[in-house]
Amino acid sequence: MTDPITWLAVPKSVGWAGHSIWMSRELAPEELAARITESAHGPRLTARPVGELTAGRLDDLLDEECGWLYDGLALRHGREDGWSFAVAHGGWPGEFRDDVSVSRGGAHVFHLEYEEENGKPVPPTFAHAHDGAFRCGFNLHLDASWGYDGVDGDPTLARRVEGLLAAAGLADIEELESEHVHRGCLDVLGQLFGLTLPHRRITEGALASVVLELAD
Repeated sequence: MTDPITWLAVPKSVGWAGHSIWMSRELAPEELAARITESAHGPRLTARPVGELTAGRLDDLLDEECGWLYDGLALRHGREDGWSFAVAHGGWPGEFRDDVSVSRGGAHVFHLEYEEENGKPVPPTFAHAHDGAFRCGFNLHLDASWGYDGVDGDPTLARRVEGLLAAAGLADIEELESEHVHRGCLDVLGQLFGLTLPHRRITEGALASVVLELAD
């Protein structure tokens, strides 16, 4: 059973470091994970299947194999109610390019990321790519100190998203807490694009898992 995506606004909703989650209707979970693997910075990586694991067990595996969880990189993936999804584990912050080619071949790919333990701090972000092109994206705290100047991307879609944010009471955020703004943005995006995620499957269940490692 899927849930709205607003649960991602709860602090540490997925993991201590935050979350990095990709979603697509058109791509099978394995293909989505393979394309994300291709988008990693640095040397070419390959995805090694390690079975169906809970988040905690996969983190333990990265600890065992890499010496420290955050020295490893892995993905858990699945599909529910027409949506494929992939969740990053390990030291994922900064490890993946904003690579629109993940959406090549007519796919829509949505990316929700939040580095909660970055000391700067970094706001949560949203990005949507379609058929190898960037469609829209913005900072989900709507925080001008992080360069927020409206929604980037296709002008027609960007104006539509901005209108929905304003209609949801998020045009003037000076008196609102960041978690409230985050939740409101996620609610708007969920309704606009039909985005849903299986909360308990991601946080408590076992999902097909791959460890990313150097290709031969």
